[in-house]
Amino acid sequence: MTDDEKFMQKAYQEALKSLEEGGIPIGSVLVVNGQIVAQGHNKRVQKASAILHAEMDCLENAGRLLAKDYTKATLYSTLSPCPMCSGAIVFYKIPRVVIGENENFVCGEDYLKANGIELINLDNLECKKMMKDFIEKNPSLWNEDIGV
Repeated sequence: MTDDEKFMQKAYQEALKSLEEGGIPIGSVLVVNGQIVAQGHNKRVQKASAILHAEMDCLENAGRLLAKDYTKATLYSTLSPCPMCSGAIVFYKIPRVVIGENENFVCGEDYLKANGIELINLDNLECKKMMKDFIEKNPSLWNEDIGV
């Protein structure tokens, strides 16, 4: 198992937590110099939040890092980031993003690439299935999460 696959498994575990809490199953992990510094999952439902996507929750959980720490980081997310999360990634100059999949949702990838962010798609079958199943069972909640 590669490091990317190992860290994606951690993000997947975060997505499962969200699902178990009645939320949207998306998870994220922030890694700096090969070490996990924060984990998070989508908490929009659980906290009645407008912005707590998995990536935003993960960055919040990281607390106040130094700017140089972000420039050595990789952000893992089970799903392709939305424009809000992509904006945070670009703002903090996180140079590398690894996603579990972009079959169920893709939106901010061109923005990330245009800003010099390395984007890797693991095309993870577990991530795809979990998201697909959730969207089929909860279409209105999913549409709310993506602003539709």
